[in-house]
Amino acid sequence: MSVLLDPFAVAFVQRALLGGALVAVVCAVVGTWVVLRGMAFLGEAMAHGMLPGIAIATLTGFPPVAGAAVSAAVMSVGVGALQRRGRLSADTSIGLLFVASLSLGVIVISASRSFATDASAILFGDILAIERGDLVLLAGAAVVTLLVAAAGHRSFVALTVDPRQAHLLGMRPRLAHVLLVGLVTLAVVSAYQAVGSLLVVGMLLGPAVAAGAWTRRIVPTMLLAAVIGVVAVAAGLVLSWHLGTAAGATVAFTAICSGAVSTGIRALVRPTRPALDERTA
Repeated sequence: MSVLLDPFAVAFVQRALLGGALVAVVCAVVGTWVVLRGMAFLGEAMAHGMLPGIAIATLTGFPPVAGAAVSAAVMSVGVGALQRRGRLSADTSIGLLFVASLSLGVIVISASRSFATDASAILFGDILAIERGDLVLLAGAAVVTLLVAAAGHRSFVALTVDPRQAHLLGMRPRLAHVLLVGLVTLAVVSAYQAVGSLLVVGMLLGPAVAAGAWTRRIVPTMLLAAVIGVVAVAAGLVLSWHLGTAAGATVAFTAICSGAVSTGIRALVRPTRPALDERTA
């Protein structure tokens, strides 16, 4: 037991665990919808799209989280604008802005000769550097995510099952889609501190996929994904402590492994279980 508990005797690891747990809750709720709606590419694009905003904010002395939020918001608005006015498909719009944002971020970083350490934290996170102020922001993000997810649950379900029927029922599927994109943006920005812009999708998808192997309904999937995500954070921190590896990357890898292991075990136990995207609310 001492091997498992020793790392959490240190204050900064305790903050990392609490911050990672809050990130796990946000990513569990949003990640479930990401899997159901097939929005993984959007989440990946949002994560990489934060890079120029973070880089510019860091160089100019502004909080990196503010830069990440602005950049991710611009990304989401840009995707919507290209789809409406450019008549491009969703994946084409996302792909164009994804590469443009990533390229711009690399250009900004390469233009500064003193950016090596900050770039590593941006790309792979620094969960051990979470402070009390970061915990407050993460708690706020978790509360907003839960409130929006609860208020829009019926609309999100209708949007996922049949957007046309949702429109006929007056559930405003376009607004529901905008809210879902907003939740993805919030989750990506929230998780950036913990696992960096390159590894955010691991926290979004891993626990949700792991939970989806064992549940048939959306809300239980979210709850189980949150538990799995918290366990993945704790396990990742313990492994990182004893192996001397990067904490954020280890947490993200553990989250992804949870999805693979859970799916494999479920296939051995009951191979005929319905997939997550076939389930009801």
